[in-house]
Amino acid sequence: MPAQPTLTPTSTLSKVILPSTGNVDDVASSLPYGIYTSNSFINGAADQVAFTFKKLGGDVLDIELTVGNVYTSYEEAVLEYSYIINLHQAKNSLGDLLGNATSSFDQDGEIATGSHEPAALKFPRFTFAASQRISEGIAVEAGTNGSVTEYSASISIEADVQDYDLQGIVTASVNDGTVVLDSGDSVDDKKITITRVYYITPRAQWRFFNYYGGMNVIGNMSSYGQFTDDSTFEVVPTWQNKMQAMAYEDSIYTRISHYSYDIRNNNIRLYPVPDGGYPDEMWFKFRIEKSPLEEDNLKKTGIMGVNNMNTLPYANIPYENINSIGKQWIRRYALAVSKEMLGQIRGKLGNIPIPGNTVTLNAADLLSQAKDEKASLKEELNKILDELTYVKLAERDAALAENAEKLQAKIPLPIFMG
Repeated sequence: MPAQPTLTPTSTLSKVILPSTGNVDDVASSLPYGIYTSNSFINGAADQVAFTFKKLGGDVLDIELTVGNVYTSYEEAVLEYSYIINLHQAKNSLGDLLGNATSSFDQDGEIATGSHEPAALKFPRFTFAASQRISEGIAVEAGTNGSVTEYSASISIEADVQDYDLQGIVTASVNDGTVVLDSGDSVDDKKITITRVYYITPRAQWRFFNYYGGMNVIGNMSSYGQFTDDSTFEVVPTWQNKMQAMAYEDSIYTRISHYSYDIRNNNIRLYPVPDGGYPDEMWFKFRIEKSPLEEDNLKKTGIMGVNNMNTLPYANIPYENINSIGKQWIRRYALAVSKEMLGQIRGKLGNIPIPGNTVTLNAADLLSQAKDEKASLKEELNKILDELTYVKLAERDAALAENAEKLQAKIPLPIFMG
């Protein structure tokens, strides 16, 4: 009987098998973006290898991943966490950061050197910037305030001349220095906006300011403030005095004036035709309209600043500023990403033939698990953050204060006996 040959089968193993531990020296060179390079991040990424190895059963089965795959998963998890947190903070702070200086960003979303200091880790003051900008526009139109300067110029009234070119008067007044504009303002070919036309009558001033304007007041042309014995004084708040003055001024403006006018294309027509007597001069107020996107270099109003979520000075959150809650979320999300990678790799192979049978790999299960886990983790984080917006925190504080007040109302006061 011939001698039987000695069989020495060679075990064919995948060249890609995840080791049980990572190596800090390999992390930086394996990252696709390399955004995070601190020692704490590198140590965290290296530790993730051991966590992934254990969770995916590396003690029992080969895991067809490289340490670079795990490091990449960890980097993606940190970036995803930073993205969600920054979105949450944008909801909290955009309204208060509108108009503030924005930043320049590099290809990784990091704030460029020398640009604005990052704001993602700061608790901003509540400025109600959006409401202020809206109120400012209303105030400009109402003539009560705002960032647009209101100027005044005069019309020399001539007998029998009914029409006057206010645009031309302003241009001439600016050229001869009678009207001085703020730096950056110019008339040129810009159409001015007329806000008021008026003239001052002595009777109107006396009516409100001198001794003839009140009941039970006596005096003479050289003194003010002498009252009869039966005068009655009422203490009123300052705002009421102001409202009275405004109401009276409006009354003068609409009822007592001897003139009316019509303005079309900044040409004014006076009614009736001036007769050469009083008044010989009228005044008008105007403003020079600016483009909504034109910034005043001397009085910056934030036009070139933050205007939406994209211009917020938010960089990727530094790894060192992520607490234990965030880091645990990152570990779990990185594991889900590693599962996704492993599922894609095993899906390329499909079935593996073995003597007398085939082995079907669990690619579909891994991909399904990874998809569900990633979605669940993001939903969990977003749900928590939605409950922690500044609005929700204020509502909670209000409810706490209300409940505390109700509780204290039921506590009997001590009775003192003397």
